[in-house]
This record gives sequence, C-alpha cells and structure tokens, in this order.
Amino acid sequence: MTDNSPRSTHVVIAVAPVSYGFMRLGTALEKACASAALTQTSHVRLLGTEEKWAAVEIAVAVGDTELGVARAQLRDAFSGQADVALLPARNRKKRLLISDMDSTIIEQECLDELAAYAGLKDEIAAITARAMAGELDFEGALTERVGKLKGLAMSALQQCYDERITFMPGGRTLTATMTANKAFCLLVSGGFTFFTSRVAAEIGFQGDRGNTLLDDGSALTGEVGRPILGREAKLDALDDAAFANGLTRLDAVAMGDGANDLAMIEAAGLGLAVHAKPIVAEAADAAIDVTDLTAALYFQGYTDSEIVWRD
Repeated sequence: MTDNSPRSTHVVIAVAPVSYGFMRLGTALEKACASAALTQTSHVRLLGTEEKWAAVEIAVAVGDTELGVARAQLRDAFSGQADVALLPARNRKKRLLISDMDSTIIEQECLDELAAYAGLKDEIAAITARAMAGELDFEGALTERVGKLKGLAMSALQQCYDERITFMPGGRTLTATMTANKAFCLLVSGGFTFFTSRVAAEIGFQGDRGNTLLDDGSALTGEVGRPILGREAKLDALDDAAFANGLTRLDAVAMGDGANDLAMIEAAGLGLAVHAKPIVAEAADAAIDVTDLTAALYFQGYTDSEIVWRD
C-alpha cells in the first residue's frame, strides 16, 4: 500500500446459507461494496465455508461515505439472501456479550406463552407487540400484562418452560466460542428470572438478570418485583458487567429485538438486531434476519476453525 492508497477503516461481512456458495457470495459482496461507494482494500477473505454457513469479508475504506446510507444499500443488496454488516476494523472480537432473552436467545416471548395457560395469549401478545415496537411504555405494559395473570398456578411456569420454550439456533455456539475466548456472557431480560436462570444455564451464559414474578406460594399475585428491569436497567447491566470485567462499552456486543433493548444496542461497540422490530434494526450496527446467531461470530471476524460448534 502506498501513501496515496486508501487505508482500510472498516470491514464488510456477509453471511448466507452454505447453499448460496462462498465464491458467489464473495463476488456479490464485491459488487455491493462498489455500489455503496466503499473502496475495497483487500481481497475477499473466507470466514465460513465448511459448516452451515458461507461467510466472507472484505476490508474497505469508507472515505466520505455516510455509514448509515452504505449499510442500507448493503442490506438492500442482500435482502432475504444474506446477513451483512459494515463494521469498524479495530477491536472486532468482543470480550463481553450482553443479550436479551425473548425472541433473541429463545424463539418466543415467555410472557405471551405463559399467558396461554390462562387463556389470554392473544390478548397479552397484542400488548407485547406494541411494547416491543416502542408504541407503549415498557414498565406500564409489563405491569398491565402481569396483572392479567393473577391467580395463575405456579406450576404453569415450569410447564410453560418445558412445553413452549425453544432456543434460537446458534446461541450455544455463540456463548461457547466467546467464553473460550475469555469473554463474559450475560443474559439480561425484561422477562422473568424463572426463565432467565434456566435459559442462561442451558445456553451457556455466566450470569442473568430479569424481572421477578411475585407469588403467594401457590399462584401468581399479578405483581412484578421492583424496580422493574427495562431499557435503562439493561444499559446499567452492560456498564456493570463491563466495569466488573475491566472493559468498556466498546468491548461489548449487545443483541436484542425490541425497543427496550435500544439503549444497550446503541451503547455497545457492536449492536446487533436479531429478527428485530424496525425501530431496533434501524438503530443497530447490523442485523441477523436470514441466518442464525452464529453470524454474530462471523461479524467479529471468527472463522469456522475458531468457532466452538455447539448447535
């Protein structure tokens, strides 16, 4: 590289089902970078070719290109075919993972599923959807929904976990790989500790935070323990975990899907929207919609040989 050559400041990563083909994906990524006015400064680097996913990356110089515009153009170029990210080249492998639970690490909203045992799933799910889209105050919406479950037998919680909760593909691989590379993994949820503790243990998180459902020993009282863990408390959890591990916000990757995840997603060095509401996808650095949570590793520069496969 000469003094007049553009210097790499960012990388563009694309992850697609392996059937897409890594050579085809690399060619498509080069074309998309050129269309987005990103100056390619390296050859295509292969990240994933042998397991479930094809993953490639290209170093680029951004120049005067506005990042938000370039990211939108890249997403449009691969819409429905691949997940793509335009990220800073420095400090890629993060040392803190902080993730939402509902619709991020699990495939459901646990409160909606619990409501099914009270015959109220549709009613409560409609409120959940509005809260996650940022249309309702989170604390007020949570209090209203839990209030409707007053009298529900405590046995329904374990029944719900056993019968209705399934895990997002790639979650175990994500935590196993980051833990093997000395990262701390924290599950933080506006959902409930009954579920977060079980999901954290199952998926491989080293800690968890959530809200507490109050009960009288046999049934739910319809109340939530205070203070309620919401948007700002999730950001506090990121800061607490970073401080405890001698890290900064830039060392964190934060993942979520709803409006109450926005503060931590915007603050983290890498903010990821996972099958997210539009308000979250717009604010995040990148989104996972086509592949699975393994993409969070490829976005950090991990290759197949470095990934600890658990899913």
